[in-house]
Amino acid sequence: MDATMRVAGTAVVLRDGADGLEVLLLRRPATGSFPGAWVFPGGRVDPDDEREGGGEEGAALRAAVRETREEAGIGIRDLVTLSRWVPPAETPVRFRTWFFLARESGERLRPNPGEIEEAVWMTPARAFERHATGELTLFPPTWVTLHALREHPTVNDAWAAVSAVARYETRMQRLERGMRALWAGDEEHPDEPGAPGARHRLTMSDLPWVYERD
Repeated sequence: MDATMRVAGTAVVLRDGADGLEVLLLRRPATGSFPGAWVFPGGRVDPDDEREGGGEEGAALRAAVRETREEAGIGIRDLVTLSRWVPPAETPVRFRTWFFLARESGERLRPNPGEIEEAVWMTPARAFERHATGELTLFPPTWVTLHALREHPTVNDAWAAVSAVARYETRMQRLERGMRALWAGDEEHPDEPGAPGARHRLTMSDLPWVYERD
């Protein structure tokens, strides 16, 4: 593990809505980090997070709680570790980011002006519909997380499905048109390849994107 890489925490905040499980998505401004993208609330670990103990994962959890309050104006509860994402080497500013499932606390959303343009509850299916038309910009970790949530009709179902922490060491592959993200187990992953024909990849050439995992 690269001890020099910065660390961040992200909260995948869920609630049960009229049309099924909903997730909190925030739209970033057109400038700054993830310009114009829809993301889960979260941010970098600060020294106060580290001082409270619990190692890197504990510090990231506290950052996720704090940033959700700052960005969306709500408290969250019952956090459970979902995944850890390591960005590709070519990313200009690299954060090793822990994702946590969290339940909302029933408060009204109050997005932080200047930092968040819009905060909405949305079903994963609706997010994919909007992404497929180009209306909504997503980055691969958000896309893959939403993809997994689509199969769960309720928040309790999503919680019951959590087992081992999923670890994603992303490697990018340039295509003739677009890009492809590769993860461990894919036959073309440069560090942890799988067997011939094995798939764990997200192809981002045309909309809708195509996710393949054996």
